[in-house]
Amino acid sequence: MEKARIGFVGLGIMGKPMAENLIKAGYQLKVYNRTRSKAEPFKALGATVSDTPKGAAIDSDIVITIVSDTPDVQQVVLGPDGVAEGARRGCIVVDMSTISPEATREIAARLEARGIEMLDAPVTGGQKGAIEGTLSIMVGGKKEAFDKCLPIFQAMGKNIVYMGGHGAGQTAKLCNQILCSLTILSMAECLVLGAKAGLDLEKLLQAVSGGAGGSWSLSNLGPKVIEGDFSPGFMVKLHQKDIRLVLDLARKLGVALPGTALVNQLFNLVEKEDGSLGNQALIKPLEKLAGCEARKK
Repeated sequence: MEKARIGFVGLGIMGKPMAENLIKAGYQLKVYNRTRSKAEPFKALGATVSDTPKGAAIDSDIVITIVSDTPDVQQVVLGPDGVAEGARRGCIVVDMSTISPEATREIAARLEARGIEMLDAPVTGGQKGAIEGTLSIMVGGKKEAFDKCLPIFQAMGKNIVYMGGHGAGQTAKLCNQILCSLTILSMAECLVLGAKAGLDLEKLLQAVSGGAGGSWSLSNLGPKVIEGDFSPGFMVKLHQKDIRLVLDLARKLGVALPGTALVNQLFNLVEKEDGSLGNQALIKPLEKLAGCEARKK
């Protein structure tokens, strides 16, 4: 069976390794990135580099987008020289960004009017999961479109769950971001207390990571913190964008999320200094309050 031809829009921290994994799985890609220099290396991998999202969509069966925020998705999909201008009827647009569920439903409706299907398929697992092809992918849209795209998802992730209609994938991702936010906070508080008490933080991580308090954040971000590595697997400013989406949905639904709101406030302090740091930098305001840094001896 002939593999689907894929257009891929967005080659950032997450998109680049995801696109590379699709090529490794034997898919033919046409790629586009706003900063063209990030797309050029894909020529050596056998991909075609397009000048516009429209160009990436022309003759593609599936078009994947993974960009920063809701306005960016609206622009690359529906804007001038956007995906919608190049996609043929029957094409499936798969948005793997994290954006507003409400905006997702609006984009899906406008694409459907053109005879184009849409899936919202945000991911979690960070840069490490994107590189290793072990992402969790939560998908909203029509089940028939999901079934067609499942082999493509399986080339990028391991835990793929169909959540329901348009916007359901994005809503699940926002629920996921609550968990991510609060496990990062718990990791940060654990390490700050341990540091202030004079514990060996390498031994502390070893002791607690395998127990009931263990988490992805503790195992993957904790070692970075104690090494003083605040490079981004996921940037603070993007995490903040996600939290704003979470809190906006919670407000509309009348749901109280005090823990998530607290993380939002702490990240405000980090973002004021440098929003391009990795989200493990949530520990920095807590370190200032404690008067110590959580680093290994």
